[in-house]
Amino acid sequence: MKKFNIILIVISAFMILGSSITSAQDWTQWRGSARDGKVTGFKPPAAWPAELKQEWKVAVGTGDATPVLAGGKIYLNTRQGDQEVVLCLDAVTGKEIWRNQYPSMAVTGPASSHPGPRGTPSVANGKVVTFGAAGILSCLDAATGKLLWRKDNPNNLVPQFFTGLSPLIVDNLCIVHTGAKDNGEILALELNTGNEKWKLAGDGPSYSSPSVMNISGVKHLIIQTEKNLMGLNLADGKVLWQIATPVQQRYYSCVSPYIDGQTIYLTGQGTGMKAIKIEKSGNDYTTKELWSNTAVGAKWNTPILKDGFLYGFTDQKRIYCLNVTTGQTAWIDNAVNSDFATIVDCGSVIVGLPSTANFIVFKPESGAYTEIKKYKVSDTPIYSYPVIAGDKIYIKDAENLMMYKL
Repeated sequence: MKKFNIILIVISAFMILGSSITSAQDWTQWRGSARDGKVTGFKPPAAWPAELKQEWKVAVGTGDATPVLAGGKIYLNTRQGDQEVVLCLDAVTGKEIWRNQYPSMAVTGPASSHPGPRGTPSVANGKVVTFGAAGILSCLDAATGKLLWRKDNPNNLVPQFFTGLSPLIVDNLCIVHTGAKDNGEILALELNTGNEKWKLAGDGPSYSSPSVMNISGVKHLIIQTEKNLMGLNLADGKVLWQIATPVQQRYYSCVSPYIDGQTIYLTGQGTGMKAIKIEKSGNDYTTKELWSNTAVGAKWNTPILKDGFLYGFTDQKRIYCLNVTTGQTAWIDNAVNSDFATIVDCGSVIVGLPSTANFIVFKPESGAYTEIKKYKVSDTPIYSYPVIAGDKIYIKDAENLMMYKL
């Protein structure tokens, strides 16, 4: 009897641990768990099917935010009526586990065709953080949905097209950039309490999202503001370096910088693509432009880096491949897709998902574009990333979450 009880205790312990520990295939924040657009553990089928099999489809509300996957649960931030809703669903069945909702002002003006949240939730340390379209920041218990803290936006300060940033959780801090044009605050809040650790006032926020790079043991918080690319000391918010990034024509700073070691690949301002290296010089940091390719650039799409080449969608709506050593264009495909697009590195294949709702599978080859398969996965536009875990693919369209299976 004692042996049986011990077995039950051990099994229960593993079940409890399993509910709180993320797996290698989880997608816990914007652009994946490492914020680099890379899917881990994906094994493509021996033969790609003629069609993807839809296992279920659930109406979840409007919004362009990517769902996140952690510990067998899907977390979403959407809009239903006059409420923004944080949802937790079972990743196998799509059934709702919990919800937390709050009133939020309507998205108006030129952004009104995208009425729901755009910021992808972040999950870490048993918590889920969301940043709504109207700038309301929430931290919830990931297991129960209980509100731990919330930062309202009483003055309704938002950029012209409302918020586009996905919050970053790092070192038990929550990082966001709030405010409106020419009037912003970069905030570092304690994840457990929501208390402010530091803030930096100045530039208004862009529509890109923050990330972190490490130089000589110092963590640089990389922020693309409306006017500058900045590196802040994550510990205290002090500016370590910055580069002016003026936009051209009708561009906005929407593309997030791609970080590779001490190099940043920058696009999205209408100036093509640039490679910038950050180096330490004494107690200071310097920035050096390695190359500039004015012929290849993006307006909305953050690229991926694969085996020395960048892949993404140009502002001319075409898939491109660019050599990161020389900055030269390897190829640009002729097919017109959409400049609103996402792209992920799945190992032996790359997947692109433009707003046309075509799930495009192609080879990571620098010689030429080689398409493997293309699937239509929705009748409405898609502006979020596909979440790919094993043989399951989660896709959020205008109002629904769908799970496809290979």
